[in-house]
Amino acid sequence: MQVWAVANQKGGVGKTTTTVALAGLLADAGQRVLVVDLDPHGSMTSYFRYDPDELEHSVYDLFQPDSELDMKMVELLLMPTSNPQIDIIPATTSIATLERKAVGQEGMGLQIAKALRLVKDRYDYVVIDSPPVLGVLMINALAACGHLLVPVQTEFLALKGLERMLRTIKMINRARKRQLTYTLIPTFYDRTIPASVNCLRELHQRFAENMSTAVVPVDSKFITASAQGITPSEMDLSSPGVQAYIRILRGLAERGRR
Repeated sequence: MQVWAVANQKGGVGKTTTTVALAGLLADAGQRVLVVDLDPHGSMTSYFRYDPDELEHSVYDLFQPDSELDMKMVELLLMPTSNPQIDIIPATTSIATLERKAVGQEGMGLQIAKALRLVKDRYDYVVIDSPPVLGVLMINALAACGHLLVPVQTEFLALKGLERMLRTIKMINRARKRQLTYTLIPTFYDRTIPASVNCLRELHQRFAENMSTAVVPVDSKFITASAQGITPSEMDLSSPGVQAYIRILRGLAERGRR
């Protein structure tokens, strides 16, 4: 089972879109996929038509000190989506309180990793949608994943957010037994806007070794797919955005083979 985390310490860069798009393409290829929502906003949970304010069980359950983390608990959290090959562990707004509750509790940074080990024979891939804030939830995502995907909006402020994310990766690597590898995914690219073109050029100049094999353009089909609660590839496989994610997925597969 391969585990990818999608993270950036800046909001609005396309984390949820990247998670859902890649999960959809993996599912289209016959892979069994689990997506995990660790964002208190619950964007991916809402995407798949669950209400983060109404769910009885969510990823929040994994962090309760008086709960036994076993297969029975995890089974309660696995929810179906519009795609029969994709399950989700949803988020509820209550996970926003975890930062305060985690203070002084040991092992809180490994709860997701422990839960995923219980389902390693059920899924081929896990894709984790992370919050845009460095805290116990992002630490859980980074500790659980084998490879990190960092969507970066092609504009100046996103570059500043990327610098914070890269400092976090260095910090995590000092604590891990093996280095956390990562791929940068430029998003919201518009070749008609000079600032977007210049930002992409700078990304390639500074981070060539970690760049994805494609750039994700602005694509209205992502919005339409979200409105219908289906993956972008189910909406329109030929759209420019989906085609970009297909190339990115091929690049990730090639990297995995190496």
